[in-house]
Amino acid sequence: MLNPLSLSRFFLLMLLSLVPLAGYTQANIEIDTPAIASLKQRMQQRHNQLEPYYSRGAIGLTRDGLIAMRDANELPLSARQTVNALIAAENQDRNALYREIARANGHPEWETDIRSTFAQRWIELARPGWWYQSPSGAWVRK
Repeated sequence: MLNPLSLSRFFLLMLLSLVPLAGYTQANIEIDTPAIASLKQRMQQRHNQLEPYYSRGAIGLTRDGLIAMRDANELPLSARQTVNALIAAENQDRNALYREIARANGHPEWETDIRSTFAQRWIELARPGWWYQSPSGAWVRK
């Protein structure tokens, strides 16, 4: 489990990974709007709840920057509803984060590029044993 300082560094690395987008000015990685700060805080808090499910292989990182139930059989039946709710909340915040970063840069059209960058970085920063989707959509264990 990542401690709050490690998780803050994780999110900082994510923001630092925003490279210049093809044909555009570089995204402002220093952007810290109230909306972005709130989203990051919720995601950091939720990460502690999600981490055991990544480790068990029940959930994984998708190729489009979200998370998904990978193998519900890794969960007791009683936990599935809770995990599905966590996944839904996380994906809602991830979608909002990508949108807010693009909007805060004054380029809402960058959302797809920001999403792609984050998807790659989430996978790069995943722990060994966690699952992610390859570009073809196949699940791969890191």
